[in-house]
Amino acid sequence: MSAAPGSKGKVLLAYSGGLDTSCILVWLIEQGYEVLAYMANVGQEEDFEAAREKALKVGASKVFIEDLRRELVEELVIPTIQANAVYEAVYLLGTSVARPVIARSQVAIAQREGCTHVSHGCTGKGNDQVRFELAYYALDPKLQVIAPWRIPEFYHRFPGRNALLAYAAEKNVPVSQTPSKPWSTDENLFHISYEAGILEDPNVTPPKDMWKLTVDPEEAPNTPERITIEFKAGKPVRVTNEADGTDVSDPLDLFLYLNTVARRNGVGRIDIVENRFIGIKSRGCYETPGGTVLRAAHIDLEGLVLDREVRAYRDEHITPVFGKILYNGLYFSPEGDLITKMVPLTQTNVNGSVRVKLYKGTLSIEGRWSETETLYDMEQSSMD
Repeated sequence: MSAAPGSKGKVLLAYSGGLDTSCILVWLIEQGYEVLAYMANVGQEEDFEAAREKALKVGASKVFIEDLRRELVEELVIPTIQANAVYEAVYLLGTSVARPVIARSQVAIAQREGCTHVSHGCTGKGNDQVRFELAYYALDPKLQVIAPWRIPEFYHRFPGRNALLAYAAEKNVPVSQTPSKPWSTDENLFHISYEAGILEDPNVTPPKDMWKLTVDPEEAPNTPERITIEFKAGKPVRVTNEADGTDVSDPLDLFLYLNTVARRNGVGRIDIVENRFIGIKSRGCYETPGGTVLRAAHIDLEGLVLDREVRAYRDEHITPVFGKILYNGLYFSPEGDLITKMVPLTQTNVNGSVRVKLYKGTLSIEGRWSETETLYDMEQSSMD
């Protein structure tokens, strides 16, 4: 029997517009909550207005769509590049870097709207439930969290997609008629991930039509493309490409351009098995086009300009810790705050430019220089 709407309080749901969160929205109303829907624009390809209309149609009292792209680039992506952060040597943390800004905005709206609860649609076997909930608890311990996929009443009622589809039909929830892909994805401007479904067999080769962002390296242009990336204090401040006339310096526009040029050259794909925070091994495929280029250029420039002992200390004590903090959802923890403040201290002298060649899924560094840093002395290094 359904409870009276709003009798249990007001909940702000992290909403995607998909089948799961649309059914969760209706189910929460059925349980007696007033539901507000929240969507974060972190650069994913999404029809936000269609999702807004859908949320209102199925019962949300309000819908909030927040553009967090600039926050994501300036506050998370660039520091991640400065730290050369990575998880288990290969994963560039594309999903992890977006969670802090998404959760922070959700908590701020929940506080402003007088919500008693926040909710999400994360699976009970993934990392994201941990990332979101640790952020919620750190930012506002008074907010109560509803995680439907860990509530027996919910997951017994909806044991699979067919049960969700039947519920959607019963409650008049609009459902896309396109067939479900045999994998799940998460996308933001830093990357896209693919997991689950057919990818759970680690020996299954991903089908060619799975990769969404990057051109198949075998089908990429036959002519190399060359760009120059300039850094100041470890931050990318300018990208130039003489071939297409590009000269961009705004942080968001710069990163989006790097995505564009890397995508058309097939750069940024990986296929790995990683260790999830909750103790399960997981196979994931990732496309991180602009981030792959930026990280490689940054690491190369550090070889020219960064002090040996500073680099060694950072590589041992900051880089792996920062990556683990992001991956495990501890960005808003005291140690997360400490490490985040330490990263810029290692980057004071990371000033200069790097020339990068992109070609059929590969990138190579063709040169680097600095007009301000003098640790490298060509005469001193000469063998003559």
